[in-house]
Amino acid sequence: MKDEILRVQNDAVAMIRAAADIRALEEARVATLGKKGSLSALSMGMKDVAKEDKAEVGQLLNAARLEIATSLDEKQQALEEIADRAALAGIDVTLPPRVLHPGATHPLTLLRERAVGILRRMGFALADGPEIEDEFHCFDALNTPADHPARNAKDTFYFDSGKLLRTHTSSVQVRTMEKCRPPLRIIAPGTAYRRDEIDSTHLSAFHQLEGLYVDSDVSLPDLKGTLEAFLHELFGSGTAVRFRPHFFPFTEPSFEIDVKLEIKGQAPRWIEVAGCGMVDPAVFEAVCGSRKDRVYDPDEVTGFAFGMGLERLAMIQWGIRDIRLLIENDVRFLRQFA
Repeated sequence: MKDEILRVQNDAVAMIRAAADIRALEEARVATLGKKGSLSALSMGMKDVAKEDKAEVGQLLNAARLEIATSLDEKQQALEEIADRAALAGIDVTLPPRVLHPGATHPLTLLRERAVGILRRMGFALADGPEIEDEFHCFDALNTPADHPARNAKDTFYFDSGKLLRTHTSSVQVRTMEKCRPPLRIIAPGTAYRRDEIDSTHLSAFHQLEGLYVDSDVSLPDLKGTLEAFLHELFGSGTAVRFRPHFFPFTEPSFEIDVKLEIKGQAPRWIEVAGCGMVDPAVFEAVCGSRKDRVYDPDEVTGFAFGMGLERLAMIQWGIRDIRLLIENDVRFLRQFA
């Protein structure tokens, strides 16, 4: 048994040293250390070794196994070095390297991070919700009647199940009120979808940033002060901001917000950037019905909501004339932000 172990060890080492490639080396390993290998077969015979010889034979087996494993590792390293040298043969290491162009954060991401950062410093927390919604959270709870144009299949992407792709992130506001008690101060950035024809100012998938503040005594001056401070921080303290009366089903009173865009060589002009208003009591009633309690009783709480398109803000921020540039992945455009 002892002589057989030494013979197997020497034969295995010789086979390993003679291996010309990784495949031959693997064959040598299997032939020796595999389940049916020669050394494994000897190990199985330990049960037949006399009791007084078991310790010595066991040591010989372990020594042989270690010697074979070490030879395998050394040969594998040698073969890999040979392969590496062959792979590098013919490569001119004196050639100059390819120029690596630096990457850059997408302008929409830059704008979103900046806008979210401003609102977070004002006390707003981030909230999120599903992009595949139901009609209650997207329309009914937001006081949008059944005959409203936004609920038409020509304007909204519907699934056969009756679910839909959310048309705004206002649905996140409803879902957050269902889960959380007032006071509540959240922002909900995310993607929204509408059946718009894609042109220089419209996309069918776009990004919104909406906000909601609910407490026992939230007023219109709170809304105006919050959004003026946000827009001045985003576009500069000298930016002119105006509020125009408007209509939204889920706020009353409602306003659209414009900023005066002043570009060198062009006449100043007002650009719409956001919609806002005081939360309509009907929205609070819908939330109370869904929660089955009265923590959002419109006689006890008030709130304001606002929403803006991030693409619109980015176009104003950097003077982008065509919204399609933000989705076309043209490196000539994106390189400007590197």
